Amino acid sequence: MTTRDNGAGECPDEINTPLLDIIRRPSDVKNLSQDDLGQLAKELRKTIIATASVNGGHLAPHLGVVELAIALHYIFDTERDALIWDVGHQSYAHKLLTGRADRFQSIRQKGGLSGYPRISESPYDAFGVGHSSTSISAALGMAVARDRSNGTRKVVSVIGDGAMTGGMAWEALAHAGHIGTDMLVILNDNEMSISKNVGALSAYFSRLITGGLYTRARQDINGLLKQMLGPHLSRAAQRVEHSVKGLITPGTVFEEFGFKYVGPVDGHDLDTLIDCFSNLKNVRGPVFFHCVTQKGKGYEYAEQDPCTYHGVRAFDIETGRFVGGGATPTPSFTDAFTETMIDAFEKDNRVVGITAAMSTGTGLCALEQRHPDRIFDVGICEQHAVTFAAGLAISGQKPVCAIYSTFLQRGYDQLIHDVCLQNLPVVFAIDRAGTVGEDSPTQQGAFDLSFLRLVPNITVLAPRDHVDLRFMFEWALKQDSPVAVRYARGKAPLIGPEEGRDITRGELLREGTDAVIFGVGPCLAAALEAAEALQEEGVSVGVADARFVKPLDAELMDKLAGKPILTVEENTVKGGLGSAVLEYYQQTNRLHDTRVLSIGFPDAFIDHATREEQLADLGLDATGIAASVRALLGAPAHNRVN
Repeated sequence: MTTRDNGAGECPDEINTPLLDIIRRPSDVKNLSQDDLGQLAKELRKTIIATASVNGGHLAPHLGVVELAIALHYIFDTERDALIWDVGHQSYAHKLLTGRADRFQSIRQKGGLSGYPRISESPYDAFGVGHSSTSISAALGMAVARDRSNGTRKVVSVIGDGAMTGGMAWEALAHAGHIGTDMLVILNDNEMSISKNVGALSAYFSRLITGGLYTRARQDINGLLKQMLGPHLSRAAQRVEHSVKGLITPGTVFEEFGFKYVGPVDGHDLDTLIDCFSNLKNVRGPVFFHCVTQKGKGYEYAEQDPCTYHGVRAFDIETGRFVGGGATPTPSFTDAFTETMIDAFEKDNRVVGITAAMSTGTGLCALEQRHPDRIFDVGICEQHAVTFAAGLAISGQKPVCAIYSTFLQRGYDQLIHDVCLQNLPVVFAIDRAGTVGEDSPTQQGAFDLSFLRLVPNITVLAPRDHVDLRFMFEWALKQDSPVAVRYARGKAPLIGPEEGRDITRGELLREGTDAVIFGVGPCLAAALEAAEALQEEGVSVGVADARFVKPLDAELMDKLAGKPILTVEENTVKGGLGSAVLEYYQQTNRLHDTRVLSIGFPDAFIDHATREEQLADLGLDATGIAASVRALLGAPAHNRVN
């Protein structure tokens, strides 16, 4: 029995979950009768909905795979077999069935369960995920390792929620089909409604195929044709067979990759799933199992609007209305980017937008509605997105490639060789730079300043507020070389007056005689607050906005030289803004009289918590920045870098 608070200020309600309460490990699922599994599915959905209503996070995709998770744990020995969930947006039911139900209310909270599979969290999380399209590659590696050690464990990959649009998934399919080892790939297809071909007839044929009748029949027919007509006509007959089968099932493409295709099957029909998996355990070679699910299944509001309820903040279960987060005078950086792009589209019809399956998250969805012919969603294919942008740029268009910081890592080679080496005017809109809050370490935008600074020809900027962001993109679209603008998740507080800004250079926001805080991005608001607190202690601290991380504003750097400098950034300290400052003063021979202390992200991955908690833990809030200034002023006269 679990409790919840629906976020609307009501007293916690009890949820009756008698079956879930007795499950401490996957083998406990096997002890239930098959008739009990439907009730277990209801209890899992109740728990997922109740927890998401308080903690937020992904909701609709988790609800769609409840029966699939139950059937997998019911049939496979998941205390030994490997079960890999792609992306992690499908893993909540799995977590609840693997001994984490008593901690499930802590999911996505500081010190609590991760919203994603994580090998350090549970032995039942066979592989850590966060970026999509990796599960088939990982599963194939595990299957080959099993074969090399003469093992017998089953290896199952569950991929879906758009991850099949990623090129890596198809690369892995091609390799797996070539090797031919035993593994099961399950496509959780939640982008189509359950149509007639996913009814009883399709389930019947799928049972026949997995039971071996279809395979034996095909082998018998091929053998007979070889005897009667010879090998050449046998190959022709095979082509005919594939063509005919392609009219019945959509699996021809997967069979061409070397997989036995099964499906499509209703992913909410527990009896059919159990029958199919029971048979598939004994099928040799790679198998592709296609099941169709309903995103948001079991919660009316998520069923009706799976896009809105894909990722949610706290909401009232009864009404489906989100709690808090209403209209605010302070826009987010993403909101400001949307408005800027709307203006840019109106002024210049050469401006186009590119997103990798993140049109809503990056703010391009509003333009998608207004200018559907100028917004290109390439799917989860960041490599393609970047080189596609290069092709547009070299042909006279003005592409704006909007990608989260953590996902741009996947297109890094293309950024270097296809964009920057050719010095093409692609504008990168890098959202979610810095800490991103409750999502896992895989989602934190911790490295972009460092990996972008390494690359020739690119200019790297970071706006401190929504005004700077607007001016920076207007400037970037006029350049004839690559420009990256990186900005944080969440609100973009106004820092300093709007009038008189010159975003082509850095800016001294506050004078100070004892030291200078030199930063970029919204953390400058905390820097100004820290300077105010230090002023009350009799310490005069200036605050400067670098704006440009590459290249640094040489005039501002020379003006700050000679004073103790604290650099502040939401990026790993290694190779980031602080490193750029040290490099500049080394090259200009000013290290002898300029003490530098750099704070930012440590040499470690950032765990999930609220964004405010993360910044406080990292010493990047006002209290932490003030403490670092005191350390800087009390330090010996040589450079220190955290």
